[in-house]
Amino acid sequence: MLPTEHRLRRREDFATAVRRGRRAGRPSLVVHLRSGATDPHAPGESAPPTRAGFVVSKAVGGAVVRNTVKRRLRHLMRERVALFPPGSLVVVRALPGAGDADHAQLARDLDAAIERLLGGGAR
Repeated sequence: MLPTEHRLRRREDFATAVRRGRRAGRPSLVVHLRSGATDPHAPGESAPPTRAGFVVSKAVGGAVVRNTVKRRLRHLMRERVALFPPGSLVVVRALPGAGDADHAQLARDLDAAIERLLGGGAR
């Protein structure tokens, strides 16, 4: 489970990450990243922790499938949240193919998207 301090909850934060951040797409998901250096909620001497949120629509599948995908993504992000700069906002949006993907496929897609965002890969 993703710790509470690393969860993205406010609608404004989701909108900031999606609208003003960079994105990297893979077959089963899209990752939106708003870097911590320009986070509007970071005045002060210490940067807030990286926060991650998840969007899994009905296009992915029924309630059981959506919750399974969310649980898998939360588990995967828990291991990867330290890779992002402090104060970053990360939104992982599951695409319809995520419902059929297994845990390993989601992990590969998430790693590839994160590498592209943090490594500065070409679009």
